[in-house]
Amino acid sequence: MPTTADLMSMWNASGLKEKLIFTFIMLVAFRFGIHLPIFGINNEIFARIASGNNILGFLDLFTGGALGKVSIFALGIGPYITSSIIMQLMAVIIPALEKLQKEDGEAGRRKLSQYTRIFTVVLAVFQSIIFMAYLSHLPGAITSGLNHTMFYLSSVITLTAGSVLVMWLSELITERGIGNGGSLIIFVGIISGIPLYSARTAQMVSNDSALMWGLALLLTIFFVTMVFIVIMQEAVRKVIIVNPKRQVGNKVYGGVNTFIPFKLNPGGVMPIIFAVAILLFPSTILSLVGQAHLSGHAETIVMFLNKIFNPSGLTYYAIYFLMIVALTFFYASIMPNMQPKEIADNLKKYGSSIPGIKPGKPTAEALDKILTKTTFIGALALGLIALVPAFASYITKITTLQGIGATSLIIMVGVALDLINQVRTHLLARNYESFLKE
Repeated sequence: MPTTADLMSMWNASGLKEKLIFTFIMLVAFRFGIHLPIFGINNEIFARIASGNNILGFLDLFTGGALGKVSIFALGIGPYITSSIIMQLMAVIIPALEKLQKEDGEAGRRKLSQYTRIFTVVLAVFQSIIFMAYLSHLPGAITSGLNHTMFYLSSVITLTAGSVLVMWLSELITERGIGNGGSLIIFVGIISGIPLYSARTAQMVSNDSALMWGLALLLTIFFVTMVFIVIMQEAVRKVIIVNPKRQVGNKVYGGVNTFIPFKLNPGGVMPIIFAVAILLFPSTILSLVGQAHLSGHAETIVMFLNKIFNPSGLTYYAIYFLMIVALTFFYASIMPNMQPKEIADNLKKYGSSIPGIKPGKPTAEALDKILTKTTFIGALALGLIALVPAFASYITKITTLQGIGATSLIIMVGVALDLINQVRTHLLARNYESFLKE
């Protein structure tokens, strides 16, 4: 059992302190940018509309309140996340992009990252134009007396630059800090919204004392859900591997059974984040388009689509569940450590095998069946866990915590677990390095 002195020496020697401080500074910079409003906009008018609109309120939660404040970071990390999803999907479809991702090594991945950044700028420009068009239709939202063209252009440039800056901060955190930068930015945004949700809930319960038992039940469900999230995130399927014995002189090496750990939820929180990003994109566009003066068939179509993609609707949650399942399988299929053929080839190369299964193709087929079953269970569990708090909010009639319960809870717990695991891995790796030097 390591003493306090041992832990302090590991902390100071590992460089972990510098990484954590750097991550903290980057997150503080992000939070500072959230409070810098765009010039010429009355954000109080938009904030009132966002608080009463399910889609805009849900989107505001993931931007850490930046959308409601109409700040320079109003678009948040959304364009970058959406761009990453599209590029990963395109890498599966387009052979040239797949070659960059899998065969060209680090240089290919850098080039693919550059394509992702360029596409992020394109998406940010598109979303800022739609957002400014929406604001221009709100009476009193834009200060009178401004040059409309110059104001519109400067605001689009500012929003795009803010989105690119958020992307840069997230990449810096991933490269030089601890954890995944994009996930941490979303995590901090959700955490910052908890006091507001808590205040609304307290006010709701104080106005109707009969909801007190509903609140207690809801919080209990939230706690149980968090326990299941932790269990699911840490659960693994161990596949036993038999290693061959090697004799060198008078000594025998190997022959010890090991195992390959396949995580029940290989994608972590990424399928949830991806599903939310994909669903929020059409929801946001439809919400903004709905403010325009439409008539006839156009109005009917927009109202129908708005009903489907409304975060408080049953159809939305059905699509959300199916997307989580599909994206969990997709994410598992692109992970390097979950490729049955490559694992089988490596086992055959080193003379290792799975008990009772022949090396080569039979091993690849057996691993493929194991991975399919494991991923299927994990995908269903992830989808159901994401839905439980939302239905609990509906049953208990306490809807003020619905934004946190439906999606944010699993993201908060998942990101926190991932951060803890990365800190632990970093400490262990540095500890082994210092041990080998000695």
